[in-house]
Amino acid sequence: MNSKAEMILLAGNSHPELAELIANRIKPLADCKIFKRSEETKVEIGDSIRGKDVFIIQTGSKEPNDNIMELLIMCYACKTSCARNIICVIPYLPYSKQSKMKKRGCIVSKLVAKMLTKAGMTHLITMDLHQKEIQGFFDMPVDNLRAAPFLINYIEHKIPDYRNSVIIARNPSQAKRATAIAERLRLGIAVIHGESEKERESELDGRTSPPSTVLKPTLESRKSVFQLPNLAFPPRINPKEKLPMDVVGDVSGKIAIIVEDMIDDVEAFARAADVLRERGAYKIYVMATHGLLSSDAPRVIDGSNIDEVVVTNTVPHEVQKIQCHKIKTVDISLLLSEAIRRIHNQESMSYLFRDITAED
Repeated sequence: MNSKAEMILLAGNSHPELAELIANRIKPLADCKIFKRSEETKVEIGDSIRGKDVFIIQTGSKEPNDNIMELLIMCYACKTSCARNIICVIPYLPYSKQSKMKKRGCIVSKLVAKMLTKAGMTHLITMDLHQKEIQGFFDMPVDNLRAAPFLINYIEHKIPDYRNSVIIARNPSQAKRATAIAERLRLGIAVIHGESEKERESELDGRTSPPSTVLKPTLESRKSVFQLPNLAFPPRINPKEKLPMDVVGDVSGKIAIIVEDMIDDVEAFARAADVLRERGAYKIYVMATHGLLSSDAPRVIDGSNIDEVVVTNTVPHEVQKIQCHKIKTVDISLLLSEAIRRIHNQESMSYLFRDITAED
């Protein structure tokens, strides 16, 4: 049996506050300087990491390209310095939203996984991936932790009269997540379906363009023995056209709690809050694991019907929190610290998933 190696904690520049919270529970951070010179990222590790288990703490933020590049260089620096294992702690994995083929793009999260693997990463600790299938992009162990127990604890202890609440799925694809949380809290659910005019995506991507309506043979002398059908297309009805935004379920006189894995488009949540207020909800909460709050998010939240936005500290949002009193934070450094400790000590990770359902 292999002997246990020494643990080394390194941190990138994406979220130093979270790295300090984790380090305070385990051990101090090792010496690692990350800086830019001539617009190029440079990494200098001050401590010896040969034969050691290196845990690199780096999450996604408003500058995902810099975050990924820093992480790649740190992984490669550890690999070339003969680290025994390189475990990346990435609470929010950048580019995880691009996990499906859309139009003429590509699956960027697959590319990120390949680059991290090539750079030397041997294990990934992350939290609430946008799609669970992203774990299959990595040719290594992936521990996808869940923040649902922390958010449920917040509902039970921080929301007065939460028994009069209803869990809201902002779209039908989030219904399973909402149902899982509602069952544990013994609450009802409601689903918002349809979309507002601003959310309608353009279909002018060329994929639905019909071919020429007339088939012209290259040589008039060539005659087909088959009778070709009429190639003229009837007027096309857009299959993706949705009904106006509405709520399925009773929210009148109740507290509405919208649950999501991430908050990126704050205006979409504001429109959902408007619909819930029109249907009689007297208080509206938005809860998510990752708070990807843009610079104008505090202004939009302040001017909306949302009473409180609750996110974890997987993504830095201290500036937005100062600008808007409605933004609240749930600390998940305890969960990440315990995951690091268990992996380093070669203990089972199942304890961290004891209250997790398949839909979380």
